[in-house]
Amino acid sequence: MKKLNLVLFLIVILHNGAPAQRKSTDRNKTAKATHSSKKIIIKYGVASFYAKKFDGRKTANDEIFSSTKYTAACNQLPFNTWIKVTNLRNNKSVIVRINDRLHPKNKRLVDLSRVAAKKLGYTGRGIANVKVEVLNNFHL
Repeated sequence: MKKLNLVLFLIVILHNGAPAQRKSTDRNKTAKATHSSKKIIIKYGVASFYAKKFDGRKTANDEIFSSTKYTAACNQLPFNTWIKVTNLRNNKSVIVRINDRLHPKNKRLVDLSRVAAKKLGYTGRGIANVKVEVLNNFHL
């Protein structure tokens, strides 16, 4: 009986306690800790959308604006930042790229293209209370 217990004990130790498995498990914990410690930027404010007259005009970063592309204007975030915008009324979300600036006196957080505003469901109202999350390392 003691030999059987010893054999079972050795099997459990060899199966669960191999040094290579311990190292990879330790690495995974470190990666998770590093990942969870990244600073997430979230902002709340009012969103509007571009008027039709801006279609075809240059944006602040010299792109041609199109109301059919998922882009936005924002004064608080750098160009080419990808953000997730969520309409707080209906919880719909869209991902857009910052490629323009708002007028300096404008108090709105973000100005979306018409297609993005339509996806969020506020084109009838004109403005919406939104949550903006910066998506680090997001590339298409």
